[in-house]
Amino acid sequence: MSNFLNASIGRKVFMSLTGLFLISFLLIHLTLNLFLIFDDSGNLFNQAAHFMATNPIIKIMEPILALGFIIHIIWSGWITLENMKARPIGYASGDQLLKWWEPAKNMFILGGMIAIFLVLHILQFWVKMKITGDPLLNEPLNMPLEAGVEMHNAYALVAGLFKNSVLYDIVYIIGGIFVGLHITHGFWSAFQTIGFNNNNWMKRLKCLANLIGIVFAIGFSAIPLYFLIKF
Repeated sequence: MSNFLNASIGRKVFMSLTGLFLISFLLIHLTLNLFLIFDDSGNLFNQAAHFMATNPIIKIMEPILALGFIIHIIWSGWITLENMKARPIGYASGDQLLKWWEPAKNMFILGGMIAIFLVLHILQFWVKMKITGDPLLNEPLNMPLEAGVEMHNAYALVAGLFKNSVLYDIVYIIGGIFVGLHITHGFWSAFQTIGFNNNNWMKRLKCLANLIGIVFAIGFSAIPLYFLIKF
């Protein structure tokens, strides 16, 4: 097993599997965040956030997801650097000025940008919800609670940042677009690595990858745009 992971193909397979796993997490995360714009009272988002924070399965999955992100980012950087060393000078063909931004050729750049976006997101939300706390989390809720149930006003914290920081809105939109671009290549590439690499499969997977990437880019970008336009 260690020999397999040390080999280039082993690292690529493992990175592909972690990538597909993280895409499924991002889908859940996006669905949860879209509750922000479906209900201005904040009840839907608060209930969803409370479920995610208290569900025992989610609590087990959190450190696994964190480890998955770390491994995926480190190994993708490792593989990209190895490829750059193996071929330090790219082939000169076509219009290189237009091709420099192709996601397939810039996964390292996109990955780095997404990592920065992820760090900002964690510092602004996760740390405050899990560790340091924030006065907005104690804002009165717009719904009655059952006896013995304590629920933070996560909506007040998250929506407050989107309403009050245009800079963060812009960063969030850019991050959402980068996530979409990253997935347009990463999704089909992951399946190619694990063996789905014939022409028929590739056409379908690339089409699906583009669709998923667009959904993620529009979905994540729609949230800050909603608050910018409405508030």
